[in-house]
Amino acid sequence: QVQLAESGGGLVQPGGSLRLSCAASGSIFSIKAMGWYRQAPGKQRELVARIRSSGGTNYADSVKGRFTISRDNAKNTVYLQMDSLKPEDTAVYYCNADAMPRGGVNYYAYWGQGTQVTVSS
Repeated sequence: QVQLAESGGGLVQPGGSLRLSCAASGSIFSIKAMGWYRQAPGKQRELVARIRSSGGTNYADSVKGRFTISRDNAKNTVYLQMDSLKPEDTAVYYCNADAMPRGGVNYYAYWGQGTQVTVSS
């Protein structure tokens, strides 16, 4: 099995910064892509940013220029640097990984438990 552990959420004032981390552990053969999604109260979960094993990235339009996703393949860890935060960024942020377990033949989507990010003065 593959487990994802997120850290780094919290309360920050508008214009501030936070850095989220997510480490994948367990019986992992390969990770194809990792990313961050978020879900605000009463809204659907949405993609924030995603990074492939090659380093290619994509971002939601609402966070382009403010958020940066990066990845340490050796540590199976993905980061999300969030700058110039706005109240509308308030949500639970979930880590996601497309991973193949050892002994497996397919990639599966794994999710972390989520970390709360609140942007408020």
